[in-house]
Amino acid sequence: MGDISGFGLFALAVVIFVVITILMGVRQVPQGYAYTVERFGRYHKTLTPGLGVIVPWIDGIGRRINVMEQVLDVPSQEVITRDNASVTVDGVAFFQVLDAARASYEVADLQNALLNLLMTNIRTVMGSMDLDELLSRRDSINVQLLQVIDAAAGPWGIKINRVEIKDIVPPKNLIDSMARQMMAEREKRAAVLEAEGQRQADILRAEGRKQAVMLDAEGRKEAAFRDAEARERQAQAEAAATAMVSDAIGKGDLSALNYFIAEKYVSAIDSLAKAPNQKVFIMPMEMAGLAGTIGGIAELTRTALDATAQQTAQRRGSVPPARTGQQT
Repeated sequence: MGDISGFGLFALAVVIFVVITILMGVRQVPQGYAYTVERFGRYHKTLTPGLGVIVPWIDGIGRRINVMEQVLDVPSQEVITRDNASVTVDGVAFFQVLDAARASYEVADLQNALLNLLMTNIRTVMGSMDLDELLSRRDSINVQLLQVIDAAAGPWGIKINRVEIKDIVPPKNLIDSMARQMMAEREKRAAVLEAEGQRQADILRAEGRKQAVMLDAEGRKEAAFRDAEARERQAQAEAAATAMVSDAIGKGDLSALNYFIAEKYVSAIDSLAKAPNQKVFIMPMEMAGLAGTIGGIAELTRTALDATAQQTAQRRGSVPPARTGQQT
């Protein structure tokens, strides 16, 4: 009876040992993690998410590595630029473990190593720039930091996805100087724009005056042309009237001459009356005196015309007639 109970205990112990051994040989790895397996204290393999099998009592789980993308805050630090300006800078980095074995055994404290690597490279990259360049080229700083840090962290099995500079804070006195400089620049641009606007306004006003002068000259030219044309037509009309009067006199009709002389006489009197510097003039008391004056002028004209006609007839009588058929 004692032997049977002892055998039972031994069998139970064997069963428990086998179960424990099986349980020790099976490992469940959660999603987003990778486990390193060490055999006799040396790296052997890496278990990926899911069920993994190891050799019990020989293999053991070494490091549990997070392979998801992680965020690392970079604390604020003082950076002196190339032009000796002191600024306060902080940032953030995003990284991911690609090789769990190297991340476990190539570096002792991964996050601390990354943090120091980021801070030193931020001081190096930003310290090689002027302040104005530092404030205006943040994107290029991020790209340069990403390239440098990713190359340095590559041997650790880490991929640096992004490096971002969050804040760049200059000293207060430098901020005040920058504000005054910005205000002066804005006032300068405003003055330039105002001067440009004044120049454009002056140009437009000068162009308007030029157009007005040109239009006025064009108007005077057209008016002078019209006036000359009117005087020409008036002269043509007077020449035609004089020719008609001359023809009428040649035919012995003195009524046209009387009318012509009377018209000129009345026109002269009208001009005297309208003259601004002539207020007193002599005028016949009776219209009969005007008619007598016109008749006297007509009698003088008749006598002159008769004398002219007699002289013309005498010249014609004294000139021998022209020979016909004479050869030259």
